Amino acid sequence: MTKSGYPYPPDEFDVAVPGGAPVGVHRAPRSGWSSAWPFLLVAVVCAAVAWGGITLLSGDGGGAEASGDASPSASAPVSPSASPSGESSGEPSGEPSGEASEPAGEESSSVTGNPADADLTAAVQVLNASGVAGAAGSAADQITAAGFTGTITPADDEAGLGQGYTETTVLYAAERADTAAAVAQAVGATNAVESADVTASQYAAIVIIK
Repeated sequence: MTKSGYPYPPDEFDVAVPGGAPVGVHRAPRSGWSSAWPFLLVAVVCAAVAWGGITLLSGDGGGAEASGDASPSASAPVSPSASPSGESSGEPSGEPSGEASEPAGEESSSVTGNPADADLTAAVQVLNASGVAGAAGSAADQITAAGFTGTITPADDEAGLGQGYTETTVLYAAERADTAAAVAQAVGATNAVESADVTASQYAAIVIIK
C-alpha cells in the first residue's frame, strides 16, 4: 500500500528514526553483545557438563584401582615350612650303626646243639681271658659238676685265642655242636662258635672266659 492510499492519519509510530525508517516498521538496531551472549552461555554450559562428566568417570576409575590395591597381603595362604615336631625326617633302621668285628676265620652263632647228645668224655680246655684270677678254675668246676668225666684243663689265655670276643664263648671242633651246647649250659654261655683251631687240637671244646 502506498502512502497516498493509507486511510489513517499520521501518529507517533509514523515518525522516522535517525536511520530513516518509521518506529512502527523497524525496531532499533541490536548491539553486538546482545547477539553474542546466547552463544557464550551455551559454550560455558557445555564446558561445565563435559568437565563434570570427566571428573565423575575419573573418580570411579580411581576408586576401582584403590580397592584393587587395598587387598590385604595376609590373604595369601602360607604353606608350612617344617613338618610337625612329632615326626622325624627319616625312619630309624632299628639296627646299630656298626657291628663288632669277629675273629678271622670263625663264624659267630648262638648255641644250636642238643646238650642231651653231648659226649661227656670229651676233653675241654678253659682259657681265662677276663683278667680275673681263678675265673678259669671256677668254670672248670662247673663243667665237671655238669657230668663231664673227660679232661677239663683250666689255663690263662696266653696265646690270645679269646681276642675279639666280648662275652664268654664256647669254641668247638667240627661235629661237636652237641658237646659245645652242654659245655655252654654248664658255664652259662649264650654263644658257641665252630673253630678250625679247635678242630686241629686235642679238645672237643675250648671255653673262652670273659
